Amino acid sequence: MEIAIIGGGNGAYAAAADLTEKGHNVRLWRRNVGAFGPLLDTRTMKVKDINGIREVKLSLVSADLQDVVTGARLLVIPLPATAQASIAKELAPYLQNGQVIYLPPGTFGSYLMSNVLHEVGCTAEVTFAETGTLPYLARKHSDDTVSISGRATRLPTGVFPSSRSAYAFSILKEAFSSIEPIQDALDGALMNAGPIIHPPLILMNAGAIEHFDRWDIHGEGTQPAIRRVHHALDAERIAIREKLGYQAPHFPLADHYNTTEGEEWMYGLAAHEKLVDSADWHESLDLYTHRYMREDIACGLALLVSLAEWAGVKAPVASGLLAIASAVIREDLRLMGRTLENLKLQHLSIKEMKVMLEQGIEVTA
Repeated sequence: MEIAIIGGGNGAYAAAADLTEKGHNVRLWRRNVGAFGPLLDTRTMKVKDINGIREVKLSLVSADLQDVVTGARLLVIPLPATAQASIAKELAPYLQNGQVIYLPPGTFGSYLMSNVLHEVGCTAEVTFAETGTLPYLARKHSDDTVSISGRATRLPTGVFPSSRSAYAFSILKEAFSSIEPIQDALDGALMNAGPIIHPPLILMNAGAIEHFDRWDIHGEGTQPAIRRVHHALDAERIAIREKLGYQAPHFPLADHYNTTEGEEWMYGLAAHEKLVDSADWHESLDLYTHRYMREDIACGLALLVSLAEWAGVKAPVASGLLAIASAVIREDLRLMGRTLENLKLQHLSIKEMKVMLEQGIEVTA
């Protein structure tokens, strides 16, 4: 299958390497052509994982978005949620009928990007899908080398509009065998692990993060008190899901920490241990600019808080963490974040929201 990977980060490089190894023709795009380094000329990427180090050759490496997108059946966009609106505008002239756009994870970017395409007059019939996490635990080690310390074994995925789910999953499953179909895109957005795991880790470790040059939030930063906050925050997410009629499995974050027994989370058993053992997350974090703040809190946690208020679900932990984050960066994220109000969806009833999720963006036009 012809697959376009949009982005130059850890997830994009991991997807490019992994999907190439699976036999697909992969085109990789990033805006900054100079950042490709030797990959631009060689098209050869090095991938490191539990099986060692090896090379894979991509079909195309380019900063020309039209070349990369034209003819691709599947577009995988592992960009931060903060980039979704701008990349939708860039993609609009080149999208073609029948293409599927996968956002891992999405943070309800399926709706946001579809709305942007609608606003700029894109008439291509494309279908969006989003899941709860990246398909890979990965970090780039150089311009042409990516280390994959884990792969998702379960990817709960929702489609927008959900009326096209059967078609979208027929394409998605060719690339990602671990996909598990769920009800719709908001169902997928409420599987997003980032707004649950990262806000307590960076806010409750803020002193250590600012004091030390490098700090592993998943190693020494994951302590029992923080796990208890994770559990309370995740319970609020699940309560919202249940109020909106989404069924189990809810993929509780507690399962991420299961080792040799219990329910498998998205990355399977012992995923947390693999993540810590890789040492790839022992890194410097800027609390103001890092994607854990700008994506997982300003987009994901703000969305969660607004959904709770809209649905009439109490979410004091989510609201409190959002308020603390706002104080840390001196911005009102409840006002400025990715909320139902800023998406202009707050006027919908739950029933009307379900209709829009099934039928698409025209319902709100």
